[in-house]
Amino acid sequence: MPQAVQSGEDRSPAAQRPTNVRLLVVIIAAATSVLLYLDRFCVSFAADYIKEDLHLTQEQVGYFLSAFFFSYALAQVPAGWLSDRYGARIMLAIYILVWSVFTAMIGAVHSFALLLLTRLACGLGQAGAYPTCASVLSKWVPFRKRGAASAWISLGGRFGGAIAPLLTAFLIVQFVPSDTPVEFQADDIKNGPRLCAKIFPGDETAADGLSGVNADAVGRHVWSLLNEESQHVVRRGAADFEKPQLAPQDTVKLVAAMNELLASPQLYNEEAFKSANLARETLSTLSRGDDQRPLSGMQLRRFNRLLLEAGFPNEVSKLYVRGWRPVMYVYGFAGIIVAAAVWIVYRNRPEVHPWCNAAECKLIAAERPANAPSPHGKAGMIPIGRLLKSRSMWLSCLAQLGTNIGWVFLVTWFPRYLISQHNVPILQRGLMAMTPLMVGIAGMYCGGWLTDNLTRRLGVRWGRRLPMSVTRFAAAGGYGLCLWFSTFGAESAMNSPWMYVAAFSLVAFSTDMGVPAAWAFNQDVGGRYVGSILGWGNMWGNLGASFSPPIYNYFLGETPGPNQWNAMFVCCLTAFVFSGICGLGIDASTPIAPPDEVSVEEG
Repeated sequence: MPQAVQSGEDRSPAAQRPTNVRLLVVIIAAATSVLLYLDRFCVSFAADYIKEDLHLTQEQVGYFLSAFFFSYALAQVPAGWLSDRYGARIMLAIYILVWSVFTAMIGAVHSFALLLLTRLACGLGQAGAYPTCASVLSKWVPFRKRGAASAWISLGGRFGGAIAPLLTAFLIVQFVPSDTPVEFQADDIKNGPRLCAKIFPGDETAADGLSGVNADAVGRHVWSLLNEESQHVVRRGAADFEKPQLAPQDTVKLVAAMNELLASPQLYNEEAFKSANLARETLSTLSRGDDQRPLSGMQLRRFNRLLLEAGFPNEVSKLYVRGWRPVMYVYGFAGIIVAAAVWIVYRNRPEVHPWCNAAECKLIAAERPANAPSPHGKAGMIPIGRLLKSRSMWLSCLAQLGTNIGWVFLVTWFPRYLISQHNVPILQRGLMAMTPLMVGIAGMYCGGWLTDNLTRRLGVRWGRRLPMSVTRFAAAGGYGLCLWFSTFGAESAMNSPWMYVAAFSLVAFSTDMGVPAAWAFNQDVGGRYVGSILGWGNMWGNLGASFSPPIYNYFLGETPGPNQWNAMFVCCLTAFVFSGICGLGIDASTPIAPPDEVSVEEG
């Protein structure tokens, strides 16, 4: 083994200055956190393409997305204990490899069963990431810097979640190059009778129960561009819209008609497509200046294909479906790189790291409270008895459960709220939905500074307790603002969507401001069992995340109005108040880990 600590005989200035290996360790942990959330949420954006490619039902997509959180929650404690027992270096590298390999495998599956299994495996792999990173920080970061270091790890996760939709969209487009064939095939017509009903401008299908499907502006415009024979096929198909598919000969004629539209310079009509959710590539084409050269034949056909997909999103297949699988491979390969960095840079304790000198080891060990358990040594069995008897641990678990019930709305149904209650266009809706998460990043950084400074001034008990409680009450205040805004008239500036964005930004900022204190609490009380103890609390938090969708559904139903949304806001407000009350009872000065024992740990 390389000798890590420089001998005391070396009195040179370089030997007395601490090395900065600890900073590199934190940077790699933050990169791990970015990858963690990037891989976690990329499938949410790609879900429509996965659904279409594998011919899934919406119920199956729901199972696919929720499967991750069940395996992720249940594996938290055993994954954390494995890191405590066998060391963060090898276990974190294994965890990253496991979830990265299975993320890549998602791109290779062709059945729902395999899709579900790969997603469950991703949850199992990711379960150990945060507990292990917390264990790493407890061994590598000085006590007075734990809050700030924890903030950087959590900040990495928020950043990864924020860029996941943008990066995934960009990569999907890149993997469908401009020379990709765009002509429709028979399989691209997902529902021929329904497509005909949406194009046909008559009233007879509406009378049969398809009201609102056949009379939109895009359909009427497309109808005007069809020749007489194609109109006859559409009229016949619309009359039988309840059938699952057209007659084979009509399908062939409908496909031919759609392909003729691809070459039509008249397909785009601003009035017809003003309400359609146009792809970014389409909008980019529309923004071309008049001085630029006209579209080539291939460019026009691709542009028109994307227009038809936007106009008939549930009736024709999407060109970008071909791009989601390579994206999974890219994310999987990125994980291999991060896992390699962990293996090269990490050691289980500073004293055995060949790059870390004695001064840095001394700096890391300084300022640890006398009664705080040592983070070093090989863990024995999970101290389940001490966990179950710890009032602070139970309060921390309940606080995390309540926090996630209130917070998950921001990353799930906030866009739905914007379109349902404020009819916000898609691009502006994306910006509004992303804003609270970006504000939350600032809250994460401020929270690290806050808990470290409060700990120095007030001690570890109140230094962790205050941020974990007050921030939850502030988040509840954000939902209270939403209830207040709803009392103003629909035309009032106080009831505008940007006011709600501001309120939800307060929720995100406050929630994330309390996260570093929660992480530091686990490091303070966990000793060499930090992974197990953080995993236990994280399990409860993710159970709260898995409970959130059915709770929201209970209040909202299928077609929620203002009263239903307000009822859900009250639920989220109550969850944050409950979390804040629990936070007031947490005491980080009382260790949960067993008393220190002499043990030897290799790097």
